[in-house]
Amino acid sequence: MLRIKKLDIFIIKSFSTLFIGTFFICLFIFMMQFLWRYVDELVGKGLEMSVLAQFFFYSALSLVPVSLPLAVLLASLITFGNFGERYELLAMKAAGISLIKIMRPLIVFVCVLVGISFYFQNVIGPIAQVKLGTLLISMKQKSPEVDIPEGVFYSEIPGYNLKVDHKDRKTGMLYDVLIYNLADGFENTRVIYADSGRLEMTSDKQHLYLHLYSGELFENLKSQNMSSQNVPYRRETFKEKHSIIQFDSDFNMADAGIMGSQASAKDMKVLQTSIDSMVVLGDSIGRQYYNEASTGAYRKQTGLTKEDTLKIETAAIASYNLDSLYQAATLMQKQRIISSAVTRAENLASDYSFKSFSMESNDYSIRKHQTEWHKKITISLSCLLFFFIGAPLGGIIRKGGLGMPVIVSILVFIIYYIIDNSGYKMARDGKWIVWMGMWMSSAVLAPLGVFLTYKSNKDSVVLNADAYVAWFRKVSGIRSLRNLFKKEVIIHDPDYLRIPNELTALSEDCRMYAQARRLTKAPNYFRLWMESGEDRDIVQINDRLELLVEQLSNAKSITLLNAVNRYPIIPVAAHLRPFHQHWLNILTGLVVPIGLFFYFRIWAFRIRLNKDMERIIQNNEEIKYIIQTNIK
Repeated sequence: MLRIKKLDIFIIKSFSTLFIGTFFICLFIFMMQFLWRYVDELVGKGLEMSVLAQFFFYSALSLVPVSLPLAVLLASLITFGNFGERYELLAMKAAGISLIKIMRPLIVFVCVLVGISFYFQNVIGPIAQVKLGTLLISMKQKSPEVDIPEGVFYSEIPGYNLKVDHKDRKTGMLYDVLIYNLADGFENTRVIYADSGRLEMTSDKQHLYLHLYSGELFENLKSQNMSSQNVPYRRETFKEKHSIIQFDSDFNMADAGIMGSQASAKDMKVLQTSIDSMVVLGDSIGRQYYNEASTGAYRKQTGLTKEDTLKIETAAIASYNLDSLYQAATLMQKQRIISSAVTRAENLASDYSFKSFSMESNDYSIRKHQTEWHKKITISLSCLLFFFIGAPLGGIIRKGGLGMPVIVSILVFIIYYIIDNSGYKMARDGKWIVWMGMWMSSAVLAPLGVFLTYKSNKDSVVLNADAYVAWFRKVSGIRSLRNLFKKEVIIHDPDYLRIPNELTALSEDCRMYAQARRLTKAPNYFRLWMESGEDRDIVQINDRLELLVEQLSNAKSITLLNAVNRYPIIPVAAHLRPFHQHWLNILTGLVVPIGLFFYFRIWAFRIRLNKDMERIIQNNEEIKYIIQTNIK
């Protein structure tokens, strides 16, 4: 019992150390991404350090739930990868401890993280979102610092365009100043040119104080004389001119109530209350719109039965024709009728369009609140799902450090992000049911975690690259080459008196086999799938060949070893049916497209087997010649 407790402490300590490091790394990466989105709102506005500190603090709080799943995935991958690389995982399993028991203390630890993530989502997250959203709105509303560049027009001051050819940064003097004052509208533009000037901020940071020297002012006077076709203007020459421009450059915090209606700024209880209220509101508005439509353009005629209505319509159709009445009308009457119909249709279309927009807006808001409600659970639960993916993957890969685990973590997280984001958008836009879209990523990750945990517990080679390479070589027919070397110590020399006779017999059997099987001709399609069993003749030929190769591998002659290396490695089942079950082969033959694929594949392997027989015969003759001329 004490050993297990020490082992649990060791596992938790190994995981928690890596988790803390990976969590801050993931949080830093997400914060840099978040900062890049709002870099335009921060640069060039002279924000105080306290404002920037609040921005980073609240953004970090809002990104904690997103960083936790990735940190759990990366930490579990590295932890169990280190265990596998240092053979600690093998030692634990050799001691009779299963993978589930090894993961048990970490499961408890990750469940605590799930609770922490949910607490951040439901309690701290809404507060941080309100603060962060209010801060971002305030930063967007703040005017940038006045930093007029040289040679280009500067339009950051509302109602003014300024151009300065040269600027003395030490004294703050501006030279060759051109100012367009558009505060009173384009038609009342004031143009000021000055030889030099200076621009200063007042102490309350609410106004700009403009000093101009040696210049001229041009002003349109159209608003004073609207009846005249020629627009008069006023020209003024000055040696010194001073004016005050209203320019609020101070940072003013917006009202926090702006973010109060956002779904991300509410906890689950408030979200559910808001959803119920919006559903009731939508139902009442829908009934009101239905009553208006029923009493308006689509009102029903009351007091008449269905039979009476049919009689009236039949009599009306028999008594007059609408087309004839329209044709009998005058041109002015026709225009009045068409204009009245078009106006009524446009009014109805505009009214229904507005009503449809209000209903769709309410439904969209309901879906936004519902997705946010589910999101608080799914993101928290993803920590546990990522652990059941990362821990078995680490045990299978058995690579620690920041190499392979980081690559695998990024791939898994990208797949999760794509699925989760797609489901969220489908649910938000009303194309899918809300719970289906929000839980789709969890539905995909949960079976993957169960599968990887099962495979890792059974020491499966599901991610062993050599196994997949061997399978691909087998399917594609790629064969390995023999690679025999001269042995330093030889215990038994080959029997060079007996081997030539065996080579002759093997050549004769290969020749008879190729003629009997007619390997170069296309096989019969139906007979191919109906036959069963293995080709025992080629198995015997291959066994005799491998026995001769084993005997000749003890040769001292390099020439003889090179000749032995030219023997092909024969796949004894490649030219036969692909499956061991007879009924499965028959089914493959009945499905013609699949059967044709395997048919041509078998035909190609039969041709290759025929070439192997010819190469064996040729190689046998060469080896007999080497034995007769060199060995003896």
